[in-house]
Amino acid sequence: MIQDHKPINIAIVGVGNCASSLVQGLTYYAARNDASGLMHQTLGGYRAGDIRVVAAWDIDARKVGRDVAQAIFAPPNCTAVFAADVPETGAVVRMGRILDGVAEHMAEQPEARTFVPADAPEPSREDVVQALRAAQVDVLLNYLPVGSQQATEFYAECALEAGVAFVNNIPVFIASDPAWAERFRKAGVPVIGDDIKAQLGATIVHRVLTDLFHKRGVKLCRTYQLNTGGNTDFLNMANRKRLESKKISKTEAVQAVAAERIADENIHVGPSDYVAWQNDNKVCFLRMEGELFGGVPMNLELRLSVEDSPNSAGVAIDMIRCAAIARDRGLAGPVIAPAAWFCKHPPEQMTDDEAYEAVESFIADGAPVPASASPAPLS
Repeated sequence: MIQDHKPINIAIVGVGNCASSLVQGLTYYAARNDASGLMHQTLGGYRAGDIRVVAAWDIDARKVGRDVAQAIFAPPNCTAVFAADVPETGAVVRMGRILDGVAEHMAEQPEARTFVPADAPEPSREDVVQALRAAQVDVLLNYLPVGSQQATEFYAECALEAGVAFVNNIPVFIASDPAWAERFRKAGVPVIGDDIKAQLGATIVHRVLTDLFHKRGVKLCRTYQLNTGGNTDFLNMANRKRLESKKISKTEAVQAVAAERIADENIHVGPSDYVAWQNDNKVCFLRMEGELFGGVPMNLELRLSVEDSPNSAGVAIDMIRCAAIARDRGLAGPVIAPAAWFCKHPPEQMTDDEAYEAVESFIADGAPVPASASPAPLS
């Protein structure tokens, strides 16, 4: 029986391709009665159609000042349009804090492909906190570019002060950092992160196959995961200085399910190149070399092609609802089971089978997996 809940009010930081797919998805699934493409049609009594966008921040001149329903289709967004008639949300995109959110090399690219910072006053922390409270936000989603350490910490501070659940979709370590985890715990605020794991993307496929090698007794000797794409995420990551946490997150997601830790020189996982004409399509090239019975060699090669942002949004809808029920239950700090299932770099790594069982238990009976007092960083 579906429970009677108030809507989940969400705020979005970074109205890029991932936000576009998410907001399109809210419209798409509000008009459907089947769960095709969703992991859960109903989660904790909440349906996808119960999610409402009530506030948003971005720094691009083509988005600031526009309703979210219009901003999600503005350049440089280039993801698939599967719900063109998104009704106005009433949430106008506010100017955000830039800090380290825009890499210097982005200014060298054509306007249609890169960020165009608006000439508008940037908000203070007090401005953002007041906006979160005025809009009665339940969950704040972080969709900033990879490498935005200072900007992510700014919005995490705002969530803490406003008492708003924080969903960290990027590889800046908040939920998996012991100091930040403790701050959220003391503030009585739930946090889910870090670094969203796509619905059926490179990381989950690599993890499942690595776990399969383990379970079938095949030694994994060497592996690489090479990814190309043409969205602003890949363009941003063309600056290798912004990739440190991303490479840690993606590599540790695979190492965590290997039978034994793979030597650093024998594993390469990470973004590889920006190919503009791919737009939001992401192509993964995966190779795994192992030893079978008797030390006999084998290898596996796989090519995966996905539209990157809808692949993310299918998970974000569940992360939002898990954050909402964590808030409903009065949980504080990292919410372990959803983080393990939905994120590449959670506070506590599990195999995907374990994480699936843990999150289903969390959703079904309200018995949360307790967070450890000081979750260890996975680096």
